[in-house]
Amino acid sequence: MVQNEHLSKWLEEMKALCEPDAVHIVTGSEEENKELCQKLVDGGTFTRLKRENSFLACSNPEDVARVEGRTFICIKEEKDAGPNNNWADPDEMREKMRGFFKGCMRGRTMYVIPFCMGPLGSPWSRMAVEITDSAYVVVNMRIMTQIGDKPLEAMGNQDFVKCVHSVGVPLEQGQKDVSWPCNPEKTHIVHMPETREIWSFGSGYGGNAILNKKCFALRLASFMGRSEGWMAEHMLIIGITNPEGEKKYFAASFPSACGKTNLAMLQPTLPGWKVECVGDDIAWLHWGKDGRMYAINPEAGFFGVAPGTSDETNPHALASLAKNSIFTNVALTDEGDIWWEGMTKEPPKHLISWKGKDWTPESEEKSSHPNARFTAPLSQCPVLDKAYYELEGVPLSGIIFGGRRSDTVPVMREALNWQQGTFMGAAMSSEMTAAAKGTVGKLRHDPFAMLPFCGYNMGDYFAYWLQQEQPDRKMPAIFYVNWFLKDENGKFIWPGFGDNIRALKWMFERVDNKADAIETEIGFLPTKETFPEHYEQLFARDPDLWKKEVEGLEEYFAQFGDAMPEKLKEELATLKQSIFSKK
Repeated sequence: MVQNEHLSKWLEEMKALCEPDAVHIVTGSEEENKELCQKLVDGGTFTRLKRENSFLACSNPEDVARVEGRTFICIKEEKDAGPNNNWADPDEMREKMRGFFKGCMRGRTMYVIPFCMGPLGSPWSRMAVEITDSAYVVVNMRIMTQIGDKPLEAMGNQDFVKCVHSVGVPLEQGQKDVSWPCNPEKTHIVHMPETREIWSFGSGYGGNAILNKKCFALRLASFMGRSEGWMAEHMLIIGITNPEGEKKYFAASFPSACGKTNLAMLQPTLPGWKVECVGDDIAWLHWGKDGRMYAINPEAGFFGVAPGTSDETNPHALASLAKNSIFTNVALTDEGDIWWEGMTKEPPKHLISWKGKDWTPESEEKSSHPNARFTAPLSQCPVLDKAYYELEGVPLSGIIFGGRRSDTVPVMREALNWQQGTFMGAAMSSEMTAAAKGTVGKLRHDPFAMLPFCGYNMGDYFAYWLQQEQPDRKMPAIFYVNWFLKDENGKFIWPGFGDNIRALKWMFERVDNKADAIETEIGFLPTKETFPEHYEQLFARDPDLWKKEVEGLEEYFAQFGDAMPEKLKEELATLKQSIFSKK
C-alpha cells in the first residue's frame, strides 16, 4: 500500500492518462523478479541462457542506442539549456508528451518502481519513482539500482524525482505483442529539471528507458547538484593501494568506449599494486567537513559495452557477468551462452546473431551490435571496494580525464592547478565510437565526457567547476590520459589494459610530490627516466598538431558566448601564445 501522498496523487494522474490494464507496485523481491523474467521468456523478449539466472534480449534494429537528437532539456529560459542541449519549452513539451502518453499503456501493465540512487541512508542519496510499461526495464532496474519496498519505506512522505516511460505501443484487445515493442518514429527523451521530471516515450533500450541511468544520474542530477551544492559526473571511481598498503581514491572521466570499464576493474601488471572498483560510470561528488572532495557511486550495477570485453582486456568484468546478468544485442552460441566480437581470439564456428540470423566467421555483418550491453550486479565484481557501501563516500586524491586520440595528446600529464585542470576537462575530445549515433572516427568535443549528459548550459557547468576551488578546500590533483596514441604504422604505442597501472602509479606518487615531473605549457609530464620506452612518441608536443588543437578549441568554445568563463578563455590564450611562439 502506497503511503506517500505525492506518489498516490501522481499515480492516479498517470493511471488516468496512460490507461493501463493493470498496475503493479514493484517490491524488488526475488520471487517477483523470477516471475517477470519468465514473463519476458514467454513473450519472446528473453532467451534463457546456460549461465545461472541470466538472459539474452535482442532489440528492434531501430532501437539500439541513445537518441541524442530526440533528447530534450526543458527549462524556462532557452539560454539556460545552452548549445549543448536540444531545448524545448517545458509547458509546450509537457502538453506534447501528455498527447503521446494518452492511452499508451492500454493492454499493458503499469509497473511502479520506487528506487534509491546511492546507498540507502546516505545524505547524498536521492529518491525517485519510475513508471513503465516494460518488464524488461523493471528487471534491469533491479540490477542497476535499489528498487522496491526498502526505497519506498525510506522515502516516507517526501517528494521524489518523477520518471515516466512507455514503449509507446498500446495493445488492442486480443492483439498479440511483439518481442521488442518500440515506437522509433515518436521517440522522445525529455527532462524537466526545474520540476524534477523525466518523460521517455517510444524506446525500450538502455538509458532511453532505464531512467535511473543517464537521465536521472547525470542530466537531472547535474542540474540538481548545482542548485544543492554538489556535482553529478560521468566518472568511474577506483581505490588504488600501493605495495606499502597506502590507499588513495581517484575518479576518472572518459567518453563511452574509451576504456572506462576496463580501468574501473583494472588488473595491474605491477607487483604489489591493487586496484578496487567503487563504480564504473557515474560519480556524485560533494565536499566533506574535512575540506576534501568525496564521491559516491549512485548505481548498484554495471551497464557496460560488451564488444571488446574479454579475459585479456577485462577479466574482472567477465567474472562479474558469470550469473544474474542480462545481455542485450549480443550473439547466442549453440550451447546456449553468449558471445561478442573480441570476447575470444577465435570466434565460434556458428552463432545466432543479435538479429536472429545464422552467423559464421565468414558472415559480412558482425554477430553483435557495436553498442551491445551487459547488465550485471556490482556486488558480483571480484574487485569491488568495500567502501562502495560507505554512506559518506570515498575521499578523492585525484581526478583523471581522458579521450581516444591517435595523435597530439600525450599518454599522461598533470594539470599545473585546478584552473588548468578544469580547462583540460573542458577541452576533452575523442574520436567517435558506436555508443552514440554519428560518424565513427570523427573527432568529437566532449567536455568532461558530459556533452550528452549535462542538464544545463555547458558554459555555466564550466563555471561551476571553477567555483569548486575555495581556500578551505583540499583540491584533488587533476590528470589527463590518452591510451590510444598510434605510431606511423597505425599501431598503438602504449600497451594499455593492465599496464595502465604504470600511469596510475605516477599519478599516485605525484599527489604527494614523490614522482618527478617536467613543467610544460600543457601541464606536468613524467621524466624520461620514469617512462624510457617510446618516450619521445608518448610525450611528444608537436607544435603543428597543437596549433590545430587550439584553433579547434577556439571555434568550439565560441558557441558558449557569454556563458564561457573568462578564466578558461585565459587558459586557451596562454596555451595559444606558448604554442605559436614555438618555431
